[in-house]
Amino acid sequence: MSSVEMGIPEMPAPDYPAEVRRRLETDAKEIISRYPDSRSALLPLLHLVQSEDGHVTRTGQRFCAEMLDLTTAEVNAVATFYTMYRRKPSGDYQVGVCTNTLCAVMGGDAIYAALREHLGVGDGETTDDGKVTLEHIECNAACDFAPVVMVNWEFFDNQTPETARALVDDLRAGREVAPTRGAPLCTFKQTARILAGFPDERPGAADASGSAGPASLAGLRLAKGDGGPGVVAPRGAAAEEEGK
Repeated sequence: MSSVEMGIPEMPAPDYPAEVRRRLETDAKEIISRYPDSRSALLPLLHLVQSEDGHVTRTGQRFCAEMLDLTTAEVNAVATFYTMYRRKPSGDYQVGVCTNTLCAVMGGDAIYAALREHLGVGDGETTDDGKVTLEHIECNAACDFAPVVMVNWEFFDNQTPETARALVDDLRAGREVAPTRGAPLCTFKQTARILAGFPDERPGAADASGSAGPASLAGLRLAKGDGGPGVVAPRGAAAEEEGK
């Protein structure tokens, strides 16, 4: 049982070592300079400290509070609200399986169950080697690629239990893994630094992009009238009235 659970107040969080503090302050000042109101820099600052520690520690919250002249309670309220901020140590790769309606129906639930058994972990838990943290996630607006697995928020589309098991095996073995679309995969700490607003300087990262799938574009093709032979977009009530 922790001291907090026993009713014993926590001591103030320790500060970062001097060298780490200086480096983080330099980055934090650059981030803060981008905003007319310094408080607006809190979200990227939380990503910054997460890139240092792998999750948002009490020390990281203290750092953010001091840089922005906030209370630690104000920082904690934000850090515990958003799911992209980790509250405990986690793996190099956050493997999220979408279990919202469409992905679940298309096989997301089966993938999640297969990975839990394969990795021997539950939701939000990390493998013993510290490589993979498994979680079920909410919709990532990629329903035309369902079922979707995300690794550090990069897309792995049209997955099956077999391909998902192979994916996590490759991650744990240190083999190169390429997302279906988007930027090249990097570790969770590297991803957090990019989300803090610092450029991804890896070769090819700046040229990477994703695109909508055929199912997403079907409605657009219909609206433009080029849905295919004999396919005509339905006319709205206003258009019907105008055509009379």
